[in-house]
Amino acid sequence: MTTRQHLTCQNKVHTQLGRAAVQIFAANDRMNQMLIEHLDPAAWRAKPPGKARPIAAIFTHMHNVRTKWVRLTAPHLKVPAQLNRSRCTPQQARAGLAKSAARCAEMLAEALDGGGRVKKFLRDGWARPWPVGMEMLCYMLSHEAHHRGQVCMLAHQLGFPLPNKVASGIWNWEKLWKECGSPGGPGS
Repeated sequence: MTTRQHLTCQNKVHTQLGRAAVQIFAANDRMNQMLIEHLDPAAWRAKPPGKARPIAAIFTHMHNVRTKWVRLTAPHLKVPAQLNRSRCTPQQARAGLAKSAARCAEMLAEALDGGGRVKKFLRDGWARPWPVGMEMLCYMLSHEAHHRGQVCMLAHQLGFPLPNKVASGIWNWEKLWKECGSPGGPGS
């Protein structure tokens, strides 16, 4: 294999990874949107037991962390405004999460397209930079899945369990892919 063939192959892989990462992050955000859509409005600000954050604060945290990832990792992209955890409504959270998901998708596409515009993933100002790649996507998804789990658990503990169709719906990836514009599912 020549150097040129190797680079062409490498760029093709990066482009495929970039497309897949964008689709996966879109499905990830759709899960968040589903939870907010079907959450009982009384649960949004309900005081959880102990020192746990209210559900509103969890979703605003998720959005605000995304804006930090974009600001630190891809400063050339427009960073969405942060949300105020004490005043944010479910509608504002859904709109903010949609905007920050779009910027994260752009950041992932640029990081994994092989073009080199996004070179390092910066999770936080104190954290050591990581090379861009699957580790970046996995970290982002793990952070969000952790908080989705908190939301589901808190809603249940507070007496506002999510409907079964929602709890199982966040695992129906084929449907999520279609709702996010990838009718052929993974790899299409």
